[in-house]
Amino acid sequence: MTTPTVAVIATAGVSSFHFSVPCIIFGQAMPEPDRFNLQICAERPGMLPSDSGLMIMVEHGLELLETADIIIVPFWSHPEEKPAQVLLDALTAAWHRGAEIVGLCLGTYVLAYAGLLENRRAATHWEYERDFTQRFPNVHLDTNALYINDRRLITSAGTAAGIDCCLYIVRERYGSALANKIARRMVTPPYREGGQAQYIARPVPETTRDNTINELIDHLRRHLDKPHKLDALAKFANMSRRTLTRHFFSATGLTPGDWLNRERLQRSQELLESTDHSVEKIASMAGFQSPVSFRQRFKAKFAISPSEWRRTFRGPDSQPANKQNG
Repeated sequence: MTTPTVAVIATAGVSSFHFSVPCIIFGQAMPEPDRFNLQICAERPGMLPSDSGLMIMVEHGLELLETADIIIVPFWSHPEEKPAQVLLDALTAAWHRGAEIVGLCLGTYVLAYAGLLENRRAATHWEYERDFTQRFPNVHLDTNALYINDRRLITSAGTAAGIDCCLYIVRERYGSALANKIARRMVTPPYREGGQAQYIARPVPETTRDNTINELIDHLRRHLDKPHKLDALAKFANMSRRTLTRHFFSATGLTPGDWLNRERLQRSQELLESTDHSVEKIASMAGFQSPVSFRQRFKAKFAISPSEWRRTFRGPDSQPANKQNG
C-alpha cells in the first residue's frame, strides 16, 4: 500500500492551533511514521506569519496538490474574503482526480467558495452558522456535527473539533487501534460523544416588547417546576387561548410549550453544572414530568445524556455526589 501524502495548506495569518492539529496528528503524534507523508504547502512558498507571530517555513507551492491524497485547509481567517482562484481551482482539480479535501473549522468556507460543497452536507463553527448559510444557501450545513464526510469532502466544526476530524481520517484509513494510540499520545478522547449543540451559547432574552407577555414569562420562570396548562396561562394573561398563542409567538418566536421546553432545558443545564443534585431531582426542579422524559428531551436537543453533560462541564469529581443523591 502506497503511503498517502497529506498536504496541509498554510496561509498568511493562519491560526497556530488549527494549523498544528493536522501537523501533530499526521506527523509528531503518529506512532508509525510510515503511515502518512506529511507535507506543508502554500500559494507562495517561503516564510509565512501565523496569527500569533510565529513564522512557518513552507517549502512547497500548490503544485503539491496535484499528487496529494489528503488535502487539508486548517483555517480561513476571513470568511467574507474569497480565496485566490488558483487555490480554488487546485482544490477542485484534486477532488475530481480522487483526493480527499478537508476543511477544518472555517476552512469549510474555502471548500464552499470552490463550489465543492454545493448540495452537500458540511460542518463549520457554530458561531458562523448564519453567515455561512447566507453566503452558501445550497450547502446543507449541519450545526451540530463535529465533522462530516460527504463523498471525500470532509469538514469539521470549530477549533478542537479539528482533532476529532483528523482522528476520524486516521480511523478510516487504518482502523481504530492506530487512532486510539494517537489519541493516547495527545491525551485526548479518541472519539467524543455528542456534537456542537452542547457548546452553543443561546441565551434566552430576558424580556420582549410585549409587557403582558413579559409578566407571563416572569411568572413562568419563577414557577418552572410547576405544570402549566394553556388555559391557566391564558387566564393569567387575561386573553383567550388563541390570542395568547398569537401574542406569545409574536413576542418570542416560540409557542408557550416550546418556550417552556427550552427554558427548562437551560435551567437543567445550570443545575447540572452548579449542583450535586441527582438527575431525578434536577428533572423535577426544572419542571419535567418525569426523569425519563427529561433524559429523552435533553438527549434529543444536545445529543448527549444529562450525566454526560455534567461530566463534560464539571469533570469526574461530580460523580460521587450524584450517587449519594440517588
